[in-house]
Amino acid sequence: MDQKKLDWTNTLFLAFSHLMGVAGIVWLCFHWSWSIAWLAVLWFGFCGLSITGGYHRLFSHPTYKAIWPLRVFYLLFGAASVQNSALKWSADHRVHHKYTDRDEDPYNIKRGFWWAHIGWVLFRAPAIDKSIVSDLEKDPFVVNQNKYYVLWALMGGVVLPMIAGALVGDAIGGLLVVGFLRLVVQWHATFSINSVAHCIGSQPYDVEGSARDSWVTAILTLGEGYHNFHHRFAGDYRNGIRWFHLDPTKWFVWSMSKIRVTRDLRRVSEEAIQRAKDSVQKKRVAGSA
Repeated sequence: MDQKKLDWTNTLFLAFSHLMGVAGIVWLCFHWSWSIAWLAVLWFGFCGLSITGGYHRLFSHPTYKAIWPLRVFYLLFGAASVQNSALKWSADHRVHHKYTDRDEDPYNIKRGFWWAHIGWVLFRAPAIDKSIVSDLEKDPFVVNQNKYYVLWALMGGVVLPMIAGALVGDAIGGLLVVGFLRLVVQWHATFSINSVAHCIGSQPYDVEGSARDSWVTAILTLGEGYHNFHHRFAGDYRNGIRWFHLDPTKWFVWSMSKIRVTRDLRRVSEEAIQRAKDSVQKKRVAGSA
């Protein structure tokens, strides 16, 4: 394994946030508030959707288009998720798709479960290859969020949670629970796509890579768990393609298209999906012969 230098900023912030998350649990034990609990759930939904629907399905893979207020919403609560700017997140993710399971893959599962889950975040990453996200640099909101990322993150992840908490009589609960406890839970939910979704589940559409479909990770990540389908058809705005697949992000994007907030939703044909499934089946039959 190549030697990487520890990123002390990321490492210390991760440690600090986990401690603050524990403090949030303690605070809830002694100052239980349904209002704070529901605010944390609401923030988790806003931030989770901004990663899945925004950072992932809109910015990393332009599977649909959205009007500017929704893009700004995604950028604000995506920043509050403290997973880097949309530009950097998308660059990493596009590299992951281009080099899945290879050395260039930032969260290569072949380097181990914990590396893919959180280890890669602790080490310094190479500079962004701007050419891989040149399309995103045409969006002034994305550029602004990348330039002033810390301010966006503080506003969405600290200031607004404290203000919301103060409005229900508990600014400290807003900071500790809505801000940090929510953040830590969300981190591990999101990180499970890089780790769990490359280890556990089925592979109905592609057996060349490690990505897998799992309803467990779909629950944790607002529908991102159908990862085998996603890696095979990254240009589809859906992850869960059947009516019974849990994919709240898909439902949100589709619903927004009905009021013209989103448009040009891309989806792969049923014929292409069936061809992929048939190809996998043939490979399995050939492998067992």
